[in-house]
Amino acid sequence: MTKDDAKLMRVGELAKAVGKTVRAMHLYEELGLLEPRARSDGGFRMYGPEAVDRIHWIVKLQAIGFTLAEIQGFVGDFEGAGSGREATARVRALFTEKQSQIREQIIQLQVIENDLSEALTYLDSCQTCTDDYAPKACGDCDHHGHHKGEAPPLFAGLSRRAGAAGAMPMAMPMAMPMIDDPAAPSPSPSKDKAKDFDVPVTVLYREGNN
Repeated sequence: MTKDDAKLMRVGELAKAVGKTVRAMHLYEELGLLEPRARSDGGFRMYGPEAVDRIHWIVKLQAIGFTLAEIQGFVGDFEGAGSGREATARVRALFTEKQSQIREQIIQLQVIENDLSEALTYLDSCQTCTDDYAPKACGDCDHHGHHKGEAPPLFAGLSRRAGAAGAMPMAMPMAMPMIDDPAAPSPSPSKDKAKDFDVPVTVLYREGNN
């Protein structure tokens, strides 16, 4: 066994070193983004320290906004280019496009930040308000320097109900049974309503990015 062989890691050790799952390692390999350096006598894939750098590179690209499919695509384009100049030109074009997208996102985030700052400034003055008012009164408040109809849009959308002044009242469904009717079937929650949220968001994120 050479000195370099002593540094080789099995897939579980590699996954632990980079804080990922073994499943993620297998996925990277299936996509052609990761290759083992050798195999052990027992047939296990063995990875060198360069695999750690490779995975950190993949993670950084994902943080920038690239999907695994996009990374796979431009790795293939790079390796399949006819020359180094052509290969780097392809990468430059891709990175330029991603940079433009990120700059647009920054502008959008700045607008959102301004909306939040405006709403927070408005809500700060609500902390000294009396408890005599119900939540529905907040949508058209004229206390503590507030003016009717001038609540920040980010807060106004929450505090103004559909049945408030200026809006059409909601009609009751024609076939709604009386609540005190013992023969009426009790309403049951929709089974499909929460179907999209029965998996924690953290799990979805982890599975989608590994």
